[in-house]
Amino acid sequence: MSTSHKVHGLMAEFSDGDELLAATRRAYEAGYRQMDAYTPFPIHGLAEAIGFRHSRLPLIVLLGGLTGTATAFLLQWYPAVIDYPVNIGGRPLNSWPAFVPIMFELTVLFASFAAVLGMIGLNGLPKPYHPVFNVERFQLASKDRFFLCIQSNDPKFDLTQTRQFLEDQRPHEVAEVAP
Repeated sequence: MSTSHKVHGLMAEFSDGDELLAATRRAYEAGYRQMDAYTPFPIHGLAEAIGFRHSRLPLIVLLGGLTGTATAFLLQWYPAVIDYPVNIGGRPLNSWPAFVPIMFELTVLFASFAAVLGMIGLNGLPKPYHPVFNVERFQLASKDRFFLCIQSNDPKFDLTQTRQFLEDQRPHEVAEVAP
């Protein structure tokens, strides 16, 4: 990275989602990996164009659900079998079919909490400040503009060459993102 002053990255502004998608694909093909796109609505294929392939969230939700199932089973099994065994009608002390409704409920509860907390953690939230808000026109990202930001921590990032690459994509404007 050969920058004379510190920047967070370079941001290109596009007026159309298809232009952004094409520019993002070209940036990925050119070797840029540390980039992000900002749009007013979801664009099909943009996550894949940036290089986002999979999330760990399904695994986190699965582990949360399994933890809920195990917790429910143990919370019912220990009192029924170990702490206070009561023989009712000759049924076995470890009558696990009676535990299923509570196991289901705690599975759903723990998986839901894991999904919410995992999503917050994986997204790096809460994040009250982000450098892209320093770009004056970025406020249009929630209205009708589309932005591609190539970050300065990208191994291929060079202020001059990256600016030239982004300008070759024919954006409305290329702006430096101050940290």
